[in-house]
Amino acid sequence: MRKLILCADDFAQSAAISEAILRLLEQGRLSATSVMSESRDWPVLAAPLRRFSQDADIGLHLNLTHDFSQGEDRVRPLSYWLLASQLRLLSIDKLRGVFLNQIDRFCNHFGRLPDFLDGHQHIHALPCARTALFQAMEQRWTGENRPYLRAPDLLANPGDDHFKSHLLCLLTHGFSYQANQLGYATPSWFAGMYSLSPQADFASLMDKWLADAPSGALMMCHPGLPANDKDDPIGASRALEYAYLASDRFGETCRQGSITLGRFNPALPLSAA
Repeated sequence: MRKLILCADDFAQSAAISEAILRLLEQGRLSATSVMSESRDWPVLAAPLRRFSQDADIGLHLNLTHDFSQGEDRVRPLSYWLLASQLRLLSIDKLRGVFLNQIDRFCNHFGRLPDFLDGHQHIHALPCARTALFQAMEQRWTGENRPYLRAPDLLANPGDDHFKSHLLCLLTHGFSYQANQLGYATPSWFAGMYSLSPQADFASLMDKWLADAPSGALMMCHPGLPANDKDDPIGASRALEYAYLASDRFGETCRQGSITLGRFNPALPLSAA
């Protein structure tokens, strides 16, 4: 039996995304989700999500690129953060403040600290941003109950986009090592990266990831209910992901592969598929 963590990103980004994630959690088709705590919907959505906090990991999806129209002048496109981080032009102090605010906003409505942290478009693992993240975590976590971190530099499968996957690993190189040196656990097998195009065969990609994933692996997904959201460029792909994850095919694939979905356990060793 293999135990995997399947995490839905972007909770609270929109009503359609959040409802899809809540439904999948209810079905037992997810074992983690990460929250965009800057969303105006988060204060209302925290209560229904809290019902699953015993059976699923509830984390924070750190954001620097999605505009929630709250007058945030620091929101920039991903291209800005990729370039500025590589040139070491970002203010670590300012980023630490942004991350602390998002951590605190999560806590204010959920009633506790998140189980893990990751980043929208993986911004948390970029140079400068990772330093700010580690500093923010040291200010908010004490003792042994530390969160785990998603390590995109440990991406194990490129999906259908080899260039995008190679670039991600290159730009986030060394993140997992630095996190582990500071005492933060990182699931050491990660998948779920693909083009996010509706033309991609998400079901077949998931079948491949599920077949290859060792016990203890982390996989991300981006489900959402069908919605006409002009601010969500991957809305069509979200609906396809949701349809698959809610389907009998997904359940049967897990059964045939002796896969159970569960929370992260740092004591669980990776084992071959």
